Amino acid sequence: MIPDHPAMTNLRKLLAGELEFATKSGIANPWRFDGDVKSKVFKLANILRNSRLVEHTIAGMAKHGSTMHTTNPEVWTSRRLLKWMTDHFQSKQVDSPRVVAEMLLSHVLQCERMRLYMEADRPASNSERELLRDLVSRAAKHEPVQYLVGHAWFFSRQFEVNRSTLIPRPCTETLVEHVLQWHRLHPGHVQPLVADVGTGTGCIGITLAAQISDARVIATDIVPEALDLARKNAAKHRVADRMEFRLGNGVVPLKDGLSHSSFDMIVSNPPYIPDHEWETKVDRNVKEYEPATALRGGSDGLEVIRPLLDEAPTMLKPGGLLAIEIADCQHDQAIESASSSGLLENIFILKDHDGKWRVLTAERKTT
Repeated sequence: MIPDHPAMTNLRKLLAGELEFATKSGIANPWRFDGDVKSKVFKLANILRNSRLVEHTIAGMAKHGSTMHTTNPEVWTSRRLLKWMTDHFQSKQVDSPRVVAEMLLSHVLQCERMRLYMEADRPASNSERELLRDLVSRAAKHEPVQYLVGHAWFFSRQFEVNRSTLIPRPCTETLVEHVLQWHRLHPGHVQPLVADVGTGTGCIGITLAAQISDARVIATDIVPEALDLARKNAAKHRVADRMEFRLGNGVVPLKDGLSHSSFDMIVSNPPYIPDHEWETKVDRNVKEYEPATALRGGSDGLEVIRPLLDEAPTMLKPGGLLAIEIADCQHDQAIESASSSGLLENIFILKDHDGKWRVLTAERKTT
């Protein structure tokens, strides 16, 4: 029987790792997790299509007495480094250890993760091993891998990240998906003006600007470094000419130079984790590394959301959309707060891909 080709085995490991990470991260579309993943399925399909040729080649080598190359155990190849890191991260209880290992090594080698398996016996240089050693040490202490490599993926786009902002989450894509669907169903909002309150990396506002070609976006944040980062991401995704970044709290920056009822859509992913969940449910890597000011929402998690629900409706055009990310436990309170404004209708809470209540949506009353 002809043995399985090592490249095929490695590719299966890569794809299995993708699916494992996607499942744990709550990603509905696993191929959206990493930009270079989008081509992995097609590459694998081509390899499978040519698998007969691979088998014949191996059979021919065996017939003529040839042997497969065996790795020198003293050389730190990509294969050996991946195994060592995966085992090390497993011992430290790091989530998705294989994927973290792949992300770190591909970052150090400046290549796509697929390349790690295509060149599994590539030896690492001393400088590469030195850089990798530092990253492995930090990852083993549960520092988020996105901070270590300097980027995260959101809605099939790569965003630069640093510790001034949250790491974009898959659950936030639920908000973006709804806003885009709402815009398609409400064609009267031509050249829409969108507000992204608490923009962070800019992932929500930038994605909306990229997906809605005539949209203009005003993005706000209370952290100057976050706005600097969002500007870089807007330039990277070529929407900077349709975005404006303002420093300030809540909707206050939106009022500068604009009248009431100016916005077609106001979106926000504000701090909303209640104190009791912060103490009992939030993972260590979030507590110790991501900015608490962008996460914690006070005793019930609504300290930022309540003022937003009070003030944002006045900034919307009649029929305009408000979409705010919330915690699963805030369903009833969020509905009550939105209803009490007197300006909103069609108030709903949407579930994310994990089945948790995640996004409050409402429209400004037309009369």
